[in-house]
Amino acid sequence: MKYLIINGSPRKKNTWNVVKQARKNLKGEFEEIHLIKEEIPLCKGCFNCINNGEDKCPHADKIKPIMDKIRKCDGLIITSPVYALNITAILKNLFDHTAFLFHRPEFFTKKALVAVTTAGAGHKKCANYIDETLRHWGFNKVYKIPLACGGNETFSDKNIKKINKISKKFAKDMESEKIHSPKLMDIIFFNAWKALALSKHPIEADEKYWNETGLINMDFAPEVKLNIFKKIFSKIMFFIIKQVIK
Repeated sequence: MKYLIINGSPRKKNTWNVVKQARKNLKGEFEEIHLIKEEIPLCKGCFNCINNGEDKCPHADKIKPIMDKIRKCDGLIITSPVYALNITAILKNLFDHTAFLFHRPEFFTKKALVAVTTAGAGHKKCANYIDETLRHWGFNKVYKIPLACGGNETFSDKNIKKINKISKKFAKDMESEKIHSPKLMDIIFFNAWKALALSKHPIEADEKYWNETGLINMDFAPEVKLNIFKKIFSKIMFFIIKQVIK
């Protein structure tokens, strides 16, 4: 297994210690990206990545290598401490640069482990936000380790047990290579972007992606199996959304 670690913390303290503990339960090769060292310029909100393709981003030289590493890894580990009840600015900046993936999800067979720490509050909220973002990217399954450490630099036995329990579940799932059925909300968003690509005035990059991948004719990504209920649900959602997006 090849794991990519994206460290959204500018430091290597509590959040990084979660990663170090979790790695003890994972077998494979690890590559690290420390966003503070990448020095990615702030997203300009120019919409080039959405409208014209990710290669048109003015910071593509910084973003594309990271995206390529995500595409090549088997599992992603992504981290952030809580800063002012949210994720760090450097991780949010990376997410802002990946807005095109909300229109053109692609990581349908990948799984991730999210580690978030805080001295006080906000850890669950931030972990859920990262989870939601990765699901919009297409991620099949996301495991979360949100920890409140109380400002301590050493973990309690309870927190160590929590890290081990969740990281072992992640490891077992990775080794099984099982592809999980998507949540209903993921199916809704899939159909929303598909319908947008079929609208009268589609975004060119969206139309190209959905047609070239063949996803335009599918209820969900072909690698992800839907039961009969979810297939019917997908078709109904697409019909409804397509009436709204014309």
